[in-house]
Amino acid sequence: MMRFLKKGKPKRQTDEKNKPYAVSFGTVEPIAQYFQDITGITFEQQTNILKNKLTLFSKQKNIYSFEELLQQVQGNTVLQQELIDYLTTNETYFYREFKQIQKLVQLVENTTSPVKILCAPCATGEEVYSIVIALLEADIALTQFHVTGIDINAQVLEKAKTATYKAKNLRNLSSEVINKYFIFDGETYTLRATFTAATAFKLINIFDSDFHNLGKFDFVFSRNMLIYFDKATKSRARKILEDMRKSTQYPVFFGHADLF
Repeated sequence: MMRFLKKGKPKRQTDEKNKPYAVSFGTVEPIAQYFQDITGITFEQQTNILKNKLTLFSKQKNIYSFEELLQQVQGNTVLQQELIDYLTTNETYFYREFKQIQKLVQLVENTTSPVKILCAPCATGEEVYSIVIALLEADIALTQFHVTGIDINAQVLEKAKTATYKAKNLRNLSSEVINKYFIFDGETYTLRATFTAATAFKLINIFDSDFHNLGKFDFVFSRNMLIYFDKATKSRARKILEDMRKSTQYPVFFGHADLF
């Protein structure tokens, strides 16, 4: 556990409306290191951005120093999850880096038994559902595959479960595909319930000790997650994900930005 010198808590002052506000924040490194320890994500190249985001988060929670923030998240799992959600907001879209999904379709077409596919992370579900749609478009039966999406962000997982998206998220899909798979309510598009049957979403970190309890998968997708890790954590994550495969016959599908 990290130790800190006792420098005393900064005095809380009030603004013109007599509401308390955070008057001083010191070094952000201890809380940044804690966040990296529990998620693997590093902000070493974005210290100023991280400091600004943590300052705002602290003010919203009536916390008045990074030391106090660290103490609270260490002892409060709800607050810890809120911090993870706050710092890991993701934006993605359907058919992103689609050539890899096409390659997956080809591999599945050559299998004779149902396959299990892992998406780690899955964000708001676009990748999971992109795989579902691509497989169905290749005339692969819904009973021949199952896709599990995982993420450390509880908020994005709830969005993934609703399978509801804005037009910009579907920008790579043809109008024929959109009409076939989605219901439009005038503002958003919701994937038809029939096509969500072969999916599941779980809140879990690949570094959690019980991650392997998910079982083995025929194919593993982990795209654009490793870019947030340092070199040592990338290597560790790569080994963990490779170990999730049923067979070494197929490589893990990493994102183009996930350089080793």
